[in-house]
Amino acid sequence: MQRRTFLKGTMASSAVAVAAGAGLLSPSTVLAAWPKAAFEAKTVDDAMSSLLGSADNTPSGDIKIKAPDIAENGAVVPVSVSSSIAGVESIAIIASKNGTPLAANFRLGASAKADVSTRIKMGKTSDVIAVVKAGGKAHTARKNVKVTIGGCGG
Repeated sequence: MQRRTFLKGTMASSAVAVAAGAGLLSPSTVLAAWPKAAFEAKTVDDAMSSLLGSADNTPSGDIKIKAPDIAENGAVVPVSVSSSIAGVESIAIIASKNGTPLAANFRLGASAKADVSTRIKMGKTSDVIAVVKAGGKAHTARKNVKVTIGGCGG
């Protein structure tokens, strides 16, 4: 059975390599759209406006942020966001005092569970803001994370 699995994997990777070499499979068609302006924004409001079209948001108790109270190293701060709001379209994670505050943006499918995890970089102590877009509206939750060693050049 191991030989068959190996052969199937080899054939699949060969097919992908041939498709990529022939130009049938290019990064622009494989990767999702990247909101460049939102990731380059210098303020929280600018990042939200670029990402969602507006900085208007409503605080919500239905959003849970799991992050350490004290991050010993700002270069790798684990953050998890979950929401019980119905119809979640996207979840963004913002570190309010970073030079470029938008740290992550996840676009979710219609049947996807609203639960994401990642590691973000934080330059100094600040609020981690979870922005959940559902039904065309932005809902937010905040958690303050104290950083002892900065990860963004600090």
